[in-house]
Amino acid sequence: MNILLWHVHGSWTTAFVQGPHRYLVPVLPDRGPDGLGRARTFDWPPSVVELSPDELRGADIDLVVLQRPHEQDLAERWLGRRPGRDVPAVYLEHNSPHGGIPDTRHPMADQDRVPIVHVTHFNRLFWDNGRAPATVVEHGVVDPGHLYTGELERAAVVVNEPVRRGRTVGCDLLPALSAAAPLDVFGMRTEGLADHLGLAGERCRTFELPQARLHAELARRRVYLHPVRWTSLGLSLLEAMHLGMPVVALATTEVVRAVPPGAGVLSNRPEALAEAARRYLHDPAAAETDGRQARRAALERYGLKRFLDDWQHLIEEVAR
Repeated sequence: MNILLWHVHGSWTTAFVQGPHRYLVPVLPDRGPDGLGRARTFDWPPSVVELSPDELRGADIDLVVLQRPHEQDLAERWLGRRPGRDVPAVYLEHNSPHGGIPDTRHPMADQDRVPIVHVTHFNRLFWDNGRAPATVVEHGVVDPGHLYTGELERAAVVVNEPVRRGRTVGCDLLPALSAAAPLDVFGMRTEGLADHLGLAGERCRTFELPQARLHAELARRRVYLHPVRWTSLGLSLLEAMHLGMPVVALATTEVVRAVPPGAGVLSNRPEALAEAARRYLHDPAAAETDGRQARRAALERYGLKRFLDDWQHLIEEVAR
């Protein structure tokens, strides 16, 4: 099949395009948000093909995967076909709702031709999906391998734009947590975080690394810290578990399903998270043992094969 999707979420798309189809990705001269084309920092197979809007007009397309509300209009303009009417389509919702929770209405809630596909059961429950068919295909991750060494007595945090996103991603919790375990924060636009939090020296370092180096660097840290209050289940958390890292995380959103007992410590008490991070720093054997359990759980629940199989079943159902 030929599947049209925009390059919106690099990590998720990297797993999705490992399937057996041909993936058509719009590209624009400026490679802006509506035409990023192929990824520059992720490893995508040759089956991912860039097409301009003019090339899309005559393309044979079996399914459109929408991910943002305005993509319906983009698809209609560029294809000359309306998703859900002239060509099969699904709407992939990456995010948890924001706003008047739990009454936030999904932008696709007032139609029934395009199913909404959520990435977690939590998200499906908390969005008001209206009369739209709603289902869940849980995340899958390309296995980076068991790379964990834990040689650095530091906690790894992965979050993009922590200063802007603030309390949503637990930015305000980092000063107290850094007193228990010095932090290495990885992600886009993390510069200025330490000054913003009033943290000096080794208590909080920031890194913006290419994807090819990120996993190996994460795996050198003793523990993975996930202080996020409210967001969809982060793929970085699942990747850390695949790496064999023990997890210390807030017990919010879908995390309580993703991280089983023995794979780390979950709590909504920041003091408990600080104590757990401190314990892992001082007990590398416990960190390695729990990290192995985290990897086993991630492979079982968020493995690539299950993810692709689930998507294949859905694609066949929608596109027939």
